[in-house]
Amino acid sequence: MASKANSIKRIVAYFSMEIALENDMPSYSGGLGVLAGDTIRAAADLRLPMVAVSLLYRRGYFTQRLAEDGTQTEEPVEWAVEKFLEEEPERTSVTLEDRRVELRSWRYAVKGVRGFEVPVYFLDADLDSNAAVDRNLTGTLYGGDSYYRLCQEVLLGIGGVRMLRALGYNELTRYHMNEGHAALLALQLLREEAEKAGRTSIRGEDIEKVRSKCVFTTHTPVPAGHDRFPMEFLTRAFPNQKEFLDLKDTSSADLMKRVLQAGQNFPDLQEAARGGASLNMTQLALGLSTYVNGVAKQHGETSRQMFPEVPIEAITNGVHAGTWTSPAFQQLFDRYIPNWREDNYSLRGALGLPAEEVWASHLIAKHELFEEVRKKTGLNFDPEVFTVGFARRATGYKRADLILADLNRLRQIAKNAGLFQIIYAGKAHPNDGGGKDIIRHIFQAKKALRKTVPVVFLDDYNLDLGGKITSGVDLWLNTPQFPLEASGTSGMKSALNGVPSLSILDGWWVEGHIEGVTGWSIGESRRAAGGGAPTDNAAEAESLYSKLEDVILPMYYNERSKFLGVMQHAIAINGSFFNTQRMVQQYITDAYLR
Repeated sequence: MASKANSIKRIVAYFSMEIALENDMPSYSGGLGVLAGDTIRAAADLRLPMVAVSLLYRRGYFTQRLAEDGTQTEEPVEWAVEKFLEEEPERTSVTLEDRRVELRSWRYAVKGVRGFEVPVYFLDADLDSNAAVDRNLTGTLYGGDSYYRLCQEVLLGIGGVRMLRALGYNELTRYHMNEGHAALLALQLLREEAEKAGRTSIRGEDIEKVRSKCVFTTHTPVPAGHDRFPMEFLTRAFPNQKEFLDLKDTSSADLMKRVLQAGQNFPDLQEAARGGASLNMTQLALGLSTYVNGVAKQHGETSRQMFPEVPIEAITNGVHAGTWTSPAFQQLFDRYIPNWREDNYSLRGALGLPAEEVWASHLIAKHELFEEVRKKTGLNFDPEVFTVGFARRATGYKRADLILADLNRLRQIAKNAGLFQIIYAGKAHPNDGGGKDIIRHIFQAKKALRKTVPVVFLDDYNLDLGGKITSGVDLWLNTPQFPLEASGTSGMKSALNGVPSLSILDGWWVEGHIEGVTGWSIGESRRAAGGGAPTDNAAEAESLYSKLEDVILPMYYNERSKFLGVMQHAIAINGSFFNTQRMVQQYITDAYLR
């Protein structure tokens, strides 16, 4: 029985472990989920017949609490699922450890600028018919141990395809895996191909058919971002192999062997279970996809070095312009560039905006951010003072504290070039001790700098706070360690609001940077040098300080019209291009219509 939501034929199924749709729906942890939400919004704007699948997390990711010394603690998020989502009557199931795990789904409709809707289905195992251990599988995003994660990925990939069938989505031609968490969907598709042919074994022709349907986007050059599961986990989860092909008396490792034997012409599939010791979800997705892409040109190069046996393309990420443009700038664009929501490219007309109105819109966004600072911290920031923003997940390679490497230098810059203040936000993963140390270090620096360079760290970073910071600061700072930034999208959000970036030349900024026009670089390009030299933190900190002291602060305080020119170029050049409208159009032509 087809769901009433399936009145329109859908051709693309988009799978993501996390999807950020509303501030009060804790269905995301960070950049991957925010990108997924923006992708779906753009698909709705473009009237792309897409359907999306994720998991429902009743306890969310976590609410961040920070002590006076910056020590982070985590609390579960309580939210009313029924307030945001509509339960569907259809049910499906997967089998784990010989237990039947029943799944239901909750629907959220993402409405595009022309009224077209993309349905998003959140899978939920919290049903009375399930064992307590299974009900908990849709409890916490990125919670539990590695085996818990594998079981969640079974629900997402295998359960997700089965739910789509239960809902009546039988004509899908593309399955887009947003990161390797969804890779097991390909094994469910293999099962379907074998069953269609009346077989219980996989053949090379099945792999070819499944590959022709699958698209895979890899998001991280950091090894920890690629899930690997010991083969004993698979044997534990699927002792009798009923889950995949109803093969009797075979272990889970045998399933992979059958896939590998059938796919012996695919060396990348051999890597998925190298030595039989573990299942690499990224390699599985690589081996069973017809189109694979990184999320920026630089990241595409890095990914090809990591996985030389696979042709990897690049589609640079974007952000949803209508979502991340502040209310003040939305009104400004509505007046002068009235079709900007339908046609993001038209934002190149921002060069013709009256400079005084650009500045007035920026000041409104700045005041809204400072009101948030006051509410969260009790501090009154001065809107006349140059404000630097940094809001990202707190983890080592993002180097949130690079600007704090030399506090005396910061004091001298404030004295010589002009006052400035810094606003931070970002959560550390509960198990990332190094990330938590970085937050504590920022709090120590904040105390040491006191009134010379005011610093605040705003707790519980979320969509709403992210929008206020990216639009309300005067400069967006980004300091990843090359080449570990896959793309980064926070600077794109800033660009839509006329906020230029000061950033390491990695990720998207390699493409968006025009020195002194759209913003400024920290250090030189590492691409020309091959990128192999070790990172010199001290040299990069010095470059950051020099740009701030010699170029940016003097321009802001002494040549405001020139600074406004940079702001307008940030919108016209970067805002008009680094958006999900352009990104999804590229996916349509390069991947979905392939």
